Amino acid sequence: MAWYHTYFNGLPQRAWKLHQDEDFDLLEADFLWDVLELEAGNRVLDVLSGYGRHALPLAKDGCELTCIDISKEYCDELEKARLTKNLPIEVICGDVLDCTLPVDTFDAAYCFGNSFSFFPRQDLKKMIGLVSRSLKSGGCFSIHTQNLAESVFTDFQTRNWMPVGNGITYLTENEYNAQEGCIEAEQTFLSGDEKVTHRVRQYIFTLAELCALFEDSGFKILGAYSSIEADQYLLGDEALYLVARKL
Repeated sequence: MAWYHTYFNGLPQRAWKLHQDEDFDLLEADFLWDVLELEAGNRVLDVLSGYGRHALPLAKDGCELTCIDISKEYCDELEKARLTKNLPIEVICGDVLDCTLPVDTFDAAYCFGNSFSFFPRQDLKKMIGLVSRSLKSGGCFSIHTQNLAESVFTDFQTRNWMPVGNGITYLTENEYNAQEGCIEAEQTFLSGDEKVTHRVRQYIFTLAELCALFEDSGFKILGAYSSIEADQYLLGDEALYLVARKL
């Protein structure tokens, strides 16, 4: 069982949500609307959707969302929000690698929140292929990651800690496994007397590797950006927003 099957529960799940910025989430949703060339009525696939921080505003603006996530807590929260706001969102709780997605159905897809690094190379290739098959010809797919090699290795930190909010502190010890091409980390979350520790693996790809994986699955790269202002990605930039179109 992959580490992310059990990670997003309890304290780590709460910490992840506290670390997000609702105003920035809305700006990212606007970015997705533009780069995915969305229109009201489009069917959109949200891969590893979490609690729907992008799906909810996109659905409010008229898109029909299908959201996949492994965390039952997040899926339950998104389902509750969907019902409360009467939004066109289908919630699928499970591993995207095990999902059977309809073929040539979606107008666009995205995978945000740095979750693109969860998958080793063969699994990532499979995931991109699943998304490609589910998209209509001409549909766009955008991903976000902060674990690009060109970002991570210019300032690799073996230890780090930060306050998350609401009394939660996050600590991590990182080691790079060169043979596997991944960061092996021990992550600890502290809140009062509560302590949760997980061993995680986050796989590191170069931009060239990611582009090749997309192209092998029938995509054409449209842009590699470092921000939602569509600045060109350069060595050392903190984040990558990649946008591709299915041929």
